[in-house]
Amino acid sequence: MDLLKAEKELKKRLDYPYRWGRKQSDDWDSRTNFIYNTFQFEKLLERISAFDQPLQNYAMNRWFNFVSAMAVEYIFTQHSCVEQNLNHLDKTIDFKINNIPFDHKTSVFPTGFGKTIRYAYENQLELIKWLYENQSQQGRKHLKNRLFVILYKKGDHQHWKLKAEIKLLNNAIDNYINSFSKENLKVLNFGDGKVLSDIIWVGK
Repeated sequence: MDLLKAEKELKKRLDYPYRWGRKQSDDWDSRTNFIYNTFQFEKLLERISAFDQPLQNYAMNRWFNFVSAMAVEYIFTQHSCVEQNLNHLDKTIDFKINNIPFDHKTSVFPTGFGKTIRYAYENQLELIKWLYENQSQQGRKHLKNRLFVILYKKGDHQHWKLKAEIKLLNNAIDNYINSFSKENLKVLNFGDGKVLSDIIWVGK
């Protein structure tokens, strides 16, 4: 994957408002699944031109999140201790770090958590529990190992824009992997056994 090209395409999305208009749903997901084989932003605009504005916003957001997530996954898998899961239909494992399986999710710092960024940083297990309980309620919902990449943009708090900052994400992930230790992972139990998780913080 060409990370410089991915960052260039993602930054074209920043000129448009970031509005969902509705929660993510299986119905609208199925209508916009062409994002998975659309890699240029101009091509995306062509494919959504016949949609009404809410569905256009939805498609642009899904595309933006998908391309950023693919870049993040690629960054992880460039490390020798990371093994990519080649089964792309597996929604619970993106890769293994030192043979520990993980799904990963890049998320903006959630306002719904109701606490400050400082509180969240000092109480990461509480935030992780909240993320498991409140995110990915549709096709990707699961209670398996997950790494959360949490974005926080100071000043204007437009955290979502950091998904386009691939070089910044690359540095944060590299630093995390280079100091990775199973002993530092957060351990949870939702009733079905032990779950391992952690947070990679990305800020600007």
